[in-house]
Amino acid sequence: MTDKEIVEFLKNYTGPDVSLMEICGSHTAAIVKSGIRFFLSPHIRMVSGPGCPVCVTVTAYIDRLIALSEDPQNVICSFGDLLRVPGSRGTLEQAKAGGSNIRMLYSPLDMLELAEKDSLHNFIFAAVGFETTAPVYAALLENAIERGIRNIKILTSLKTMPEVVKCIGGRMDGYLLPGHVCTVTGYAVYEPLAAEMGIPMVAAGFDGRNIVQALYALLKLRGRGIVRNFYPSVVTREGNKKALMAMDNFFEAGDAAWRGLGIIENSGLFLRGEYERFDAGSRDLTEDRENTLCHCSKVITGEENSRDCPLFGKSCTPSDPKGACMVSREGACFNEYIK
Repeated sequence: MTDKEIVEFLKNYTGPDVSLMEICGSHTAAIVKSGIRFFLSPHIRMVSGPGCPVCVTVTAYIDRLIALSEDPQNVICSFGDLLRVPGSRGTLEQAKAGGSNIRMLYSPLDMLELAEKDSLHNFIFAAVGFETTAPVYAALLENAIERGIRNIKILTSLKTMPEVVKCIGGRMDGYLLPGHVCTVTGYAVYEPLAAEMGIPMVAAGFDGRNIVQALYALLKLRGRGIVRNFYPSVVTREGNKKALMAMDNFFEAGDAAWRGLGIIENSGLFLRGEYERFDAGSRDLTEDRENTLCHCSKVITGEENSRDCPLFGKSCTPSDPKGACMVSREGACFNEYIK
C-alpha cells in the first residue's frame, strides 16, 4: 500500500477496538510531534507505556540520591530531567538549592575528568535508563578502571524492556517496540514473548512515516504472535553484540521496582559482585511514595489517560510538575499537555 492508503486505512479503521502501546518515550514524543493521534480512528487507542526512564523511577531512588547529596564529600551527577522528579523528600533540584553539590551532565563519561581533577570528593552518577544507556555506564566504569580513578560510583535504576512487556502482557493488542533499545538488544528477544502472548510487536524508528507503517502492520497482524522489524537501518535481529558483552560484563539481572507496576522479576540491572566498589547503594530501593493525587502510575500502564488525572493541567504543568510523567519531555503527561 502507498503511504496515503495506509493513512486512510488508519483514519477509517472500523474493526474491533484495539489498544496499541508505544513503549518508548521517544516514540511518544515523535507521535505527538507528527500529529498521528489526531487522524487515528476512534477505534484505535494509543497508550504511552513505561518507556520513559524517569517516569518509572520510584521515589526511594530519588530519596537515596538526596540522602547521598547531603554528605559534603559527595557530588551527585545526573541528566537534567531527573533533577525535577519528585521523591518523598522533594527533588534533586530543591536539594541543590539547599546547598547540595549536584551537577547536570550531558554524558556519564563527562564525570571522568571531574573525578580525576578532584580526588577529595566522591562523584556519583544517577544511572537511570534502559538497555540503551547501560553500555554507556559500563564504558564509564571501564574507563575509570583503566585510568585508576577510584572516586567514581553509580546509583543504578537500570531496567530492561522484555520483562515489562511480559508484565503488561495481554492488556494490549500490539506493541510498538522501542527502536533505540532494539538497536542494542536486537528484536529476537521479543519473539518468545510475542509467540507466548499471541500479540504482534513491531520495531520502529522515530519519523512519522515509519511509525504510521508500523501501526498499520500491528493492525494487520492483530492476534498473531509475530515480531517485525521496520527499522532495519539500525536494528538487527541479534543486536549490538559488543554493547551486550559490555553490559553482561558489569551488570547482572535482578528484581526491580517500577512505578505503577511494583516489583518485576529480573527486570533490573545491578552491578556484579566484583564491581560492588562502584555501587552507591542501588539494591532494595523499592518504596514508592507517589503523591496520592498523581495518577502517573495509572497513565504509564494504560489504565488511565493523562487527562483523567485530577492534577493534570491544573496544579501539574511542565513548569510545575507534580509527577514524573509531566517532568520528562518523553513523558505521557508532558506530551499530552503540549500537543
